[in-house]
Amino acid sequence: MNSIRRNDTVQVLAGKDRGKRGKVRRVLPSEDRVVIDGINMIRKHAKAPRGTRQAGIIDIENPLHISKVMLVCGKCNKPTRAATHFLEDGKKVRKCRRCGEVIE
Repeated sequence: MNSIRRNDTVQVLAGKDRGKRGKVRRVLPSEDRVVIDGINMIRKHAKAPRGTRQAGIIDIENPLHISKVMLVCGKCNKPTRAATHFLEDGKKVRKCRRCGEVIE
């Protein structure tokens, strides 16, 4: 099970953006990758489509492998692995392994 979801805050563990934090924009579960706002930026040469956008060099976020990011707990503000627990009503939730707070 993938514990990283859309709109989670994550910290990059490896690569050129190591130590940076950002919000997950998109999760690609079939490729085990995530797209994070402002992280892993690449420059792409693009032609102008008919009348919509300017041609030239554009900056876009490249997907990053999910093993290179770690979820950040909202309470203790540290990167953590998420544990899964069930509440009394049977709902499945993620918990911080450091402080025990429910992540959502």
